[in-house]
Amino acid sequence: MILVSQLEKTYGGRVPTRALGGVSFDIAKGEFVAIMGRSGSGKSTLLHQLGLLDRPTAGGIAIDGTDVLALSETARTLFRLRSLGYVFQEYALISELTALENVDLPARVADGRSNGRARELLELVGLGDRLHHYPDELSGGEQQRVAIARALVNQPKIIFADEPTANLDSVSAKMVLELFRRLNRGLGQTIVMVTHEPDDMRYVNRVIWLKDGLVEKIAGVAP
Repeated sequence: MILVSQLEKTYGGRVPTRALGGVSFDIAKGEFVAIMGRSGSGKSTLLHQLGLLDRPTAGGIAIDGTDVLALSETARTLFRLRSLGYVFQEYALISELTALENVDLPARVADGRSNGRARELLELVGLGDRLHHYPDELSGGEQQRVAIARALVNQPKIIFADEPTANLDSVSAKMVLELFRRLNRGLGQTIVMVTHEPDDMRYVNRVIWLKDGLVEKIAGVAP
């Protein structure tokens, strides 16, 4: 599903900073993979390159056979909307929209109309009774589940999650991770998640460990 070849990212300035120094790996369809490492190791930078939220300095990324770095800006935007889903640690919900409207929004942006999946997805994440609530009427865990439903609305090939439980209490964090595992095992959803929590490893198939912008090791996780 994802093939990464010698990916590099250097941020300019008077003293250039190398965030990624030549990273290569692949992720199979239907895998749940964690990207881990110490603070500053390049985890979020790597996720932003994979999710087409930033452009690398060098190297290659192919997603489901498409050379995504060769796409025009317009084509990249459409690819993101139609093929990728995102879950961020700060939820990124629009405060003026209800849960149902927030989940439906990416479908309307991608195709100009609702695809009718928002209600079904909110029921899937256990929020069928909160459809018309606004973000400030929901707990942090509920907001993150709305964000997960929103990430799923366009039936993405991959969900990218950047520290999705960092702002949650332990009960809500467990609920979100179990939801990810259910989506992965039950629906075959490919998920790539940045996390710094060692306990999160028990939910995933493999861990890609980064250190100083390089792959330190890639380890399978026992089921």
